[in-house]
Amino acid sequence: MDTVKQLVVKSGLVDVKYLNTPEGEMYLQIAVASVAVGIALALYLATAAKSEPKKILETPELTLSTTEAHAMLPTITDWHRMKLVDKTALSHNTNLYVFEIPRPTGHVKGIHPEPVLGLPIGQHISVSAEIDGKNIVRSYTPTTLDGEDPGRFHLLVKAYEQGNISRYLSLLTVGQEVKVKGPKGKFVYNRDLADHFLMIAGGTGITPMYQIIKASLADEEDKTQMRLIYANVNEDDILLRKELDDLQARSNGRFQVYYVLNNAPAGWTGGQGFITHEMIKSHMPAGGVGSKGKVLMCGPPPMMNAMKGHLDGLGYPKPNTISKLDDQVFLF
Repeated sequence: MDTVKQLVVKSGLVDVKYLNTPEGEMYLQIAVASVAVGIALALYLATAAKSEPKKILETPELTLSTTEAHAMLPTITDWHRMKLVDKTALSHNTNLYVFEIPRPTGHVKGIHPEPVLGLPIGQHISVSAEIDGKNIVRSYTPTTLDGEDPGRFHLLVKAYEQGNISRYLSLLTVGQEVKVKGPKGKFVYNRDLADHFLMIAGGTGITPMYQIIKASLADEEDKTQMRLIYANVNEDDILLRKELDDLQARSNGRFQVYYVLNNAPAGWTGGQGFITHEMIKSHMPAGGVGSKGKVLMCGPPPMMNAMKGHLDGLGYPKPNTISKLDDQVFLF
């Protein structure tokens, strides 16, 4: 206390006679307490300045593998913006769209593998767009498998005059984006799912079949037999024809395609008119309906309704309103 009294006297702020009174003693006590508080505060601030600031909310950092490609579609609730990088007309109303898969934060080209959709074989994606003030969503199956075109995926879409998303896509120019999410669907392919697939497709309904066929033939341990009946109006409407013919040629007999045309040209050796009961019967599994075979169908609703009638007449069970993986007749 004497040291504090000497400092106060030297400052000249208080008379020495006042400090020797009871009031002066109280003044000194208050001064000592104030100095102690100031020192404690200074020490606290100095310590806090040296320590790392605390994070109230910590966001886990994304760890990217240098061997495994990052999948961009982990859940059905995530929307991702995908940029159109190429667009090729395949017919008067059908385009092949190539979209770039966005690289995740931290991705280094040349070190990390290019990202993939992460879409199970047989499932599809949802594409969303705002049209006339309404949010419209449609489902499409990419024609590429993960990693087939590194960092990108392909969509094959036929534009209809009354179609919402298909027409929207047809008006897109390179550089524009669409919103995509997935995976979606009840069908997930694996090599032990069936001994034989009878596939019936019309128009762009070929896309899920094409994806499954490619995946199956790429698996050396897969022994599944696949027969495809593919219907279109005109010969020029046959989508992926070269690719399907190439797959058939190198399948060692595991895959066969039978084309059917409403308007068959002269010399046409495939099916003519609409797909018939007899056409389906000739491509059924050798063991018949009771064998371990599945029927997969995708195409325009009128065509699918007609196919249901043909299958029923052959003894196949009627497909459920919403198909499930264990159904013998699955409608995409």
